[in-house]
Amino acid sequence: MPTKEEWKKQLVDNAEQQILNLTDSDKFKNYLNTVAKFHRYSARNIDLIYSQNPEATQIAGFKQWKNDFNRSVNKGEKGIRIAAPMIKKLTPEDQKRLDTTKEKAIVGYRYIPVFDISQTSGEPVLSAKDFVKENLADHKNVTNLYNELKNYLNNNTDIKVSEKRLSELGGAKGYFQPSTNEIVIGSDEPDNALKLETLYHEYAHSQLHGLTSEFKDRPRAYQETQAEAVAYVAMQNIGVDTSNYSLGYVATWAKDKAVIHSALSEIQQVSNKVIELSDGLTKQLGLQEDPKEPEHDLKKLSAHDLNKSYQGLQQQVQQATSPQQKAQLKNQLNDVHQEISDRTQKQLKAFAEENPEIKQPDPEYDQSLKR
Repeated sequence: MPTKEEWKKQLVDNAEQQILNLTDSDKFKNYLNTVAKFHRYSARNIDLIYSQNPEATQIAGFKQWKNDFNRSVNKGEKGIRIAAPMIKKLTPEDQKRLDTTKEKAIVGYRYIPVFDISQTSGEPVLSAKDFVKENLADHKNVTNLYNELKNYLNNNTDIKVSEKRLSELGGAKGYFQPSTNEIVIGSDEPDNALKLETLYHEYAHSQLHGLTSEFKDRPRAYQETQAEAVAYVAMQNIGVDTSNYSLGYVATWAKDKAVIHSALSEIQQVSNKVIELSDGLTKQLGLQEDPKEPEHDLKKLSAHDLNKSYQGLQQQVQQATSPQQKAQLKNQLNDVHQEISDRTQKQLKAFAEENPEIKQPDPEYDQSLKR
């Protein structure tokens, strides 16, 4: 049976491997090629796009939709106007006046039309939603654990957790606000497992990327990779598989294997903290037993595995917060202790029979050594 530390490391290692497997898939490589074809817009143009069509997700010009994506702009659609730079070749006089050696320079801007994918028709275009499947099963008891975690953070930390309707969150499931140390979760999220997973995600942000946190200056791709990986690990720890959602979410942010390796190498400490926190809460609610292997016949275990099991149970007894859970673990510990004791007595008896010349202790004195 793995120790608690081995179990936590195994969860993080497994998350990294699953994410890397996804980034190796042909479908994901095609998605990255698609992303590369879309222009990166300035903050000014992003504001312009949002002000004209807040629902826009993928933007391209009339010809680019046709040439790069085999899609056509629907008849009658009104373009979204963005600012495009006007570039002019500089004369020697211009270079002298502008004090530059560059051959070209931006001399102004003009407004050109672009169109959102919703305004076009044609061949399908891969998007992040193809990798982020929000179809988690409604798992029993996750609502209780969500409420317990939310209450714990509000009552025992300086983090404040509140809720707003999803329509007020701009398409997000939740967010963390570093300036106020506040987590906001979508109150009407229909999938209870996803709601809990989102709370884990935003809590990870608060620990990793708050105003005074060690990794607060990491790039956005790092931050999202780290927060979602922690959330995935936390959900795996309580036996809820969110891979359909989490792994795709991480991969669409961390498009580079080097980013995945670097980002995940920094989350071990926070992952451990989240696991310990959720373990304590689930035990209080009576929802979870410590992860363990299937029941073993103790007599069939090797001496090494038996001793390892004993050490693991000792740690679990110390960490248990529920009296019922602690009593159950102590019973298991006693069973393992008894098996170790029985084996030791058999070994001593066999040794004595093979070595009759060695004087055996007087039973009267032996009584003082018994527990």
